[in-house]
Amino acid sequence: MSFAAIHIPDFIVQAVVRGEVALRERAVAIVEGTPPLWSVVAANRRAAQVGIELGMAKSQAAQFTGVEIRHRSPTQEKTTHEALLDLGWSVSPRAEDSAPDTIVLDLAGLSGLFGTEEKIAHELAKRGFVLGLSARIAVAENIEVAILAARGLPGVTLIPPGEEAERLRALPVHTLLPAPEILETLTRWGVETYGRLAALPVIQLSERLGQEGVRLHTLARGALVRSLALAKPSDNFQEEMELDDSVEELESLSFVLGRLLDQLCERLAARSLSARSIRMEFELERSFEKGLQLSAHADQHKLLPRKFEKILALPVPMRDSKLLLKLARLRLQSDPPPAAVLKIALSAEADRVRTTQHGLFLPASPEPEKLELTMARLANLVGDANVGSPQLMDTHRPDAIRMERFRLAQEAVGGRRKKLIALREKPVGKNSSAARMAKPANGFRLLRPSAPARVELRDGLPTRVFFHGVRGEIVAASGPWRTSGEWWQDPWDQAEWDVEVRFSSSAQKNKRSSNSPSNPSLNPGSERGLYLIYYDLRQQGWFLRGMYD
Repeated sequence: MSFAAIHIPDFIVQAVVRGEVALRERAVAIVEGTPPLWSVVAANRRAAQVGIELGMAKSQAAQFTGVEIRHRSPTQEKTTHEALLDLGWSVSPRAEDSAPDTIVLDLAGLSGLFGTEEKIAHELAKRGFVLGLSARIAVAENIEVAILAARGLPGVTLIPPGEEAERLRALPVHTLLPAPEILETLTRWGVETYGRLAALPVIQLSERLGQEGVRLHTLARGALVRSLALAKPSDNFQEEMELDDSVEELESLSFVLGRLLDQLCERLAARSLSARSIRMEFELERSFEKGLQLSAHADQHKLLPRKFEKILALPVPMRDSKLLLKLARLRLQSDPPPAAVLKIALSAEADRVRTTQHGLFLPASPEPEKLELTMARLANLVGDANVGSPQLMDTHRPDAIRMERFRLAQEAVGGRRKKLIALREKPVGKNSSAARMAKPANGFRLLRPSAPARVELRDGLPTRVFFHGVRGEIVAASGPWRTSGEWWQDPWDQAEWDVEVRFSSSAQKNKRSSNSPSNPSLNPGSERGLYLIYYDLRQQGWFLRGMYD
């Protein structure tokens, strides 16, 4: 059984560089502290070559030409560590979260998928580069040996069984991460490598350094054996970035959003997942709360922290960063942040990758991604509440609908297709569903808004109706059906009638000669028609709701 250790050298630097790809080939120094006492806490190899040292003041580091200075970002370190775990889970389901900059994978059973251990190690390095990580990878049969080799040896390292001590002997002793006082003692003794530490007698080392010294001695010999502590795969995909300066313009904000979406989609692709929804959270610059109505005791000029949130609900799982950026831009154009942005956090609700099997007998339809982009553009023009599919509300109010977003119902289409196939194969009887479907169904033409009407009553029954300049005799009436409700917000109280109207010959001539565009929808040229009229008790008037075809 072999294990692969993945180590990210200069982890603090790479966490920042991962968000700024242009810094990959530059000398970078990371500073931390309270102003003006900033000091260098991390630097990459290029920065060390030009003279940057840990603990150096920021003002001193700024004097070196060509050195990029950035502030330490705990949020980016957190997301980089999560990306490192995603890298491991993209290859093996058994991974150990050893340290913020190191993980270990169990390679058992992966040869059938990826080939030899060397190919697996190079594949990990390749996938790590796609995620913005420059990794050191070591493969060994011992977990601790793999970790130490990845921490101390560059590139890809394969250690055969039995050669652990020989391959580790030249590594510097500080890569064992001993306590500062123990490292100082070993330095005074002249013990600078694993080989010199392994050559010391264990009993005398235990007397002077205790059990920690014995553990370091065992590590230096590559003889410490332990089992893998598995980490539970997480479905949390989040990318954050704190901005040095506040951003107000949408173009500048889109540049940062595009970078974060690229990182988020790369992590999703590494885990063979897609995003069902994207949550965008913006931490805004503090400003005077002019829009809030504060109480009389509150200070009108009090500075309050503000946050702005947007959610991209996607019709199907997606991980196309360019498409997601277009959707985010359209959403922010219609409703931009009310103040300058200081921090951006994106989180994705992960879902399985969309799989679609097209049928020969299904009508052609637009791709879900293109349809969503078109709907977002329309919503940006006319508003979110005016674009979508009308859905009936759970109420008895007539004509009560709400607009919901368009969703693809491929499962429903497949279910209907199976039902139709079953109906074709089943013999048709008098009471069968196919026979019921073959019966003609009445359609209803709804007028929105309802047209005013005048109705004559006799003994409480409607006998004559007038609407849009047309007069008709009511030859049959059914009703009334009374509905009322929602007294707490917008109440209604109506009495509906279904009526059959016979129009006079003069009314027919007037309708044929009229240029009113509403007449054809009210009565398509026939002498009789079925209509729905109602009396509104609150408005004290009659109205025409529509007609039956």
